[in-house]
Amino acid sequence: MNELLSLKNKNYALSGGTGTLGGSIAQYLVENGATVLLLGRSEDKLKNKQNELNTLVPNSTFIFKVDVMDEAELTNLRNTIKKDFNHLDGLVNLAGGNIPGATVQPDQTVRDIAMDDTRKVVDINLFGTVIPTVILSELMVEQGYGSIVNISSMAAKQTISRVLGYSMAKSAVDIFTKWMANELASKHGDKIRVNAVAPGFFIGNQNKRLLTNEDGSFTERGNSIIKNTPMGRFGDASELNGMVHYLLSDASSFVTGSIFDVDGGFTSFSGV
Repeated sequence: MNELLSLKNKNYALSGGTGTLGGSIAQYLVENGATVLLLGRSEDKLKNKQNELNTLVPNSTFIFKVDVMDEAELTNLRNTIKKDFNHLDGLVNLAGGNIPGATVQPDQTVRDIAMDDTRKVVDINLFGTVIPTVILSELMVEQGYGSIVNISSMAAKQTISRVLGYSMAKSAVDIFTKWMANELASKHGDKIRVNAVAPGFFIGNQNKRLLTNEDGSFTERGNSIIKNTPMGRFGDASELNGMVHYLLSDASSFVTGSIFDVDGGFTSFSGV
């Protein structure tokens, strides 16, 4: 493989690496020669994913039980990575998602949203990205290089009905990506980069019931998304891997502060 695209002998930390999209990215990275450090709160999920990935590529995956919104835990993690792995080449912030109480149901109005649940959604999607980035980027500042990839959303691009907290959080992730890119590059050099990927619509565990019926057919919402996606389908989890690869690799050495849509054309379609 071209050296610009090589991921061999690189160390990448991933939050949310046990989910549908994160799991696909983690597998792709280890299959391309990288070492993956999985971060998460569920030790059982982490161990299951570690066993799966180490079966594919022995000794490729290490797990760390950590809350990505706990500064003390992340500071300890930063010190552990420095001591045990020497360097951190990249961070992918995949932790996030939505919860039912923060979603406006079809027979509800915004007044029915649970504000506590909405705050939780904003916290995990926004501060679950901000805090790990701020703390783990210290390693990149020390070593003089590194690439951070955040996960944005179509909900940050335009109004996606029902998901108020998620939309607000992902919009904030976009501006944080740009802000942090400027902060790190202007003060610590051009080899520390921050970008984001904005996935279109992919069916995962969290949104499966929202987009598909039990018989596998699409719900009304699922059909509406397909109708507004020029490619006429949902994405496959593996279709994010190439963009993440590009942004983590040296092939994107002059790219920072950008958000890349991987959406089957969703944001390009006017509905007309």
